[in-house]
Amino acid sequence: MDYRTRQSRLLQSGEGSKCDVFLTSHLPNVRYLCGFTGSSAALALAPSGAVLFTDGRYTEQARAEVVGARVAIVRKSALLAAAEWVRKRFGRKRLVVGIEGDHLTVAARALLMRTLASRARLRHTAGAVERLRQVKDHEELTRMRAAAKLGASLFDVALRKTRPGVTEVAVAAEMEYAARRAGAEAMSFPTIVAAGPRTALPHAHPTAGKVPRNGFVLFDFGVILAGYCSDMTRTVCVGRPTAEARRFYEAVLEAQLAAIAAVRPGVAVGEVDRAARSVLRGAGLARYFTHSTGHGVGLEIHEAPRVAAGQQERLQPGMVITVEPGVYLANRGGVRIEDMVVVTGSGCEVLTSTSKELIVL
Repeated sequence: MDYRTRQSRLLQSGEGSKCDVFLTSHLPNVRYLCGFTGSSAALALAPSGAVLFTDGRYTEQARAEVVGARVAIVRKSALLAAAEWVRKRFGRKRLVVGIEGDHLTVAARALLMRTLASRARLRHTAGAVERLRQVKDHEELTRMRAAAKLGASLFDVALRKTRPGVTEVAVAAEMEYAARRAGAEAMSFPTIVAAGPRTALPHAHPTAGKVPRNGFVLFDFGVILAGYCSDMTRTVCVGRPTAEARRFYEAVLEAQLAAIAAVRPGVAVGEVDRAARSVLRGAGLARYFTHSTGHGVGLEIHEAPRVAAGQQERLQPGMVITVEPGVYLANRGGVRIEDMVVVTGSGCEVLTSTSKELIVL
């Protein structure tokens, strides 16, 4: 990863260029800017150089991982140490210090004010690093393709383990065990397995409830591999699907394909959302689609951009988003189909290769 270029781009960006020093303790942003993967850190970044502050648990790890920044091992809060470094490094000079207000607690901001107030003005940089993270470079896309491939392999596990009488939590456990055995660092989020009427809950947690003899089963899952997340959803049917069930499934699949077809450079993400909703509106199901059509994916499972109605962010080559329309009818069931999609120079590439035809178990 070219961390020095990332740092330079941040300092030259609209928000970064207005700051003398940039501070972050949001760990995904720390990792993006210098490669450190520990659980406690703060990065101080200035045109004259960068310093990564962490504690003694990470002495060797930080020295092995960090690129483009000096490592300082401290016996206090990493953020406090970073603020004290800024105060000492720049003396009495009046500074503008960029902070990430979205990722700071009230107590952390107060600490910065106490440490820097007389010599600095804190400036909220409003997602400066996250905007850079939206567009993935070649190495990031290579990692995300691998994560998507490993994640997709878990669907075969789900199909083998799902049968009437098996509990949702048992299927989820088998999927997560298989992910670890295949090399996943962790799951991107707690695996969702929902059966029968519970498929009408978009973010249902697996329970001891059993797979019924007839009805939908929904799987939403992903893995973290080399730091990058995958995310996909498939819905299958146990027993012979009713005509209504087939209609719901086919409408969601058509909506998803329409949204994917809309993905290309220069298109507003709101247009992708509109493409999916238009199909479901024509099927009389739009009111049952209760969430956004998708979101960015990368070092975090939910990143910018948000693929939702009214959003004006324009797609760029290298962005990776999910496309995941669904319909959810209380006490009856629901369907969601989700793929990861990377924006290319002329259109898009679907990273999730698993079939989306209705599977009947």
